[in-house]
Amino acid sequence: MANILVVDDSTVMRNLLREFLTDAGHAVETSDDGEDGLQKALSGHYDICICDMHMPKVNGYELLCRVTEGKPHITVIFTDSMPDSVSEKVQQSGSYHLLRKPFELTQLRAILDKILKTVESP
Repeated sequence: MANILVVDDSTVMRNLLREFLTDAGHAVETSDDGEDGLQKALSGHYDICICDMHMPKVNGYELLCRVTEGKPHITVIFTDSMPDSVSEKVQQSGSYHLLRKPFELTQLRAILDKILKTVESP
């Protein structure tokens, strides 16, 4: 399966995603803010980063820009509850997947399946 980093300042969301992803067989690490998440993403080995858009210290867009520079193989999935200028920048970049909060875990599973099929294809 995949090595996944979950970056979200909501304890409830981090725990929910960790449990769901671990039950699906993935190796999961979590971070509670964008700055720590960015450091983990750049220093660790992850296939996927699931990241909240609005976080303290480093927002999701900044994380995306820095991660894609240093680790371009990491696929980013954003979770977001409201459109704003940061969300619009990310949508324009095209290098992401987006789940609008609240989302169903089946939606996340479908995105993960799509990503993993792409990664596993020759």
